[in-house]
Amino acid sequence: MLALRYRISTFAFAVAVFLPSLGQPIAAQQHLSAPRADGQSTPLMLYLPAKPRTGCAPLAVISHGAGGSENGYRYLAQAMAHLGYTTVVMGHAESGLAALRADMLRYGIMEGVTELVADPNAEKARLLDTGAALQWANDRCRAPFRVLLGHSMGAETVMLEAGAKNIIGVASPPAGQDRFDAYVALSPEGPGVVFDGDAWSGIRKPMLILTGTRDQSLKGGPQTRLVPWHVLPGGIFQCQWMGVIDDATHMNFAGDGLGSDKVEPLVTQTIAAFLPGARKHACTLPSALSGMTLQAK
Repeated sequence: MLALRYRISTFAFAVAVFLPSLGQPIAAQQHLSAPRADGQSTPLMLYLPAKPRTGCAPLAVISHGAGGSENGYRYLAQAMAHLGYTTVVMGHAESGLAALRADMLRYGIMEGVTELVADPNAEKARLLDTGAALQWANDRCRAPFRVLLGHSMGAETVMLEAGAKNIIGVASPPAGQDRFDAYVALSPEGPGVVFDGDAWSGIRKPMLILTGTRDQSLKGGPQTRLVPWHVLPGGIFQCQWMGVIDDATHMNFAGDGLGSDKVEPLVTQTIAAFLPGARKHACTLPSALSGMTLQAK
């Protein structure tokens, strides 16, 4: 049944990938491009802080999942801007829509997703995109606090940037540079495809992991997405949290009309509770939120 539910969920994702969007165009404040270290360019969608401020605002960089683009994750970007962050959503050309379509047509739905997620060249390019986004931001104003957020393959990028060991041959650099002050991983993959069972033991920065009780993984069921948090070393000043949202599926975290109206508020509320403590290295769990369990270590 787990495999069947995963196939159904993945089929729904494939329909969303292959059919044109039926929704309204996504409005963002500015579409930009940043030069990458290898001579390529990284598209960025910029969201400015909701309220003007003096001095340099904190920075949020968002990494989309396989098949996504800088036009997605509007709910997350707008929430970060509302919290006062200069926010950029990166576009990852080597693991965007065209790359996912090609792998699905060649290997099939599940196998195509797995092929892209485990592609070391695609992940190296994502980390170069991350460096481009950081350099673009630094050239304008060096933020006092920087957070990297990602969903699905974007959560893989988050983990690799933070220092998780991988089994697909992505060396450091570009992996393991740990250039952010905190990390948020939505639906991170557990061991088996990209990471081994001990991959996250060296991550000591603040880390928030969010998943759902129906969040199927590429290898194993929803329980495998809990493994990264259990392996994180924790510690009183580490601020390493895990939230599990009741009945949430993998694509619910992607936003943009994919059945996420109940999930999005829990995601953004938890991030809003996590980041102030992460900035002070003094994290205290908030009062229980209805519809999810939240733990700290």
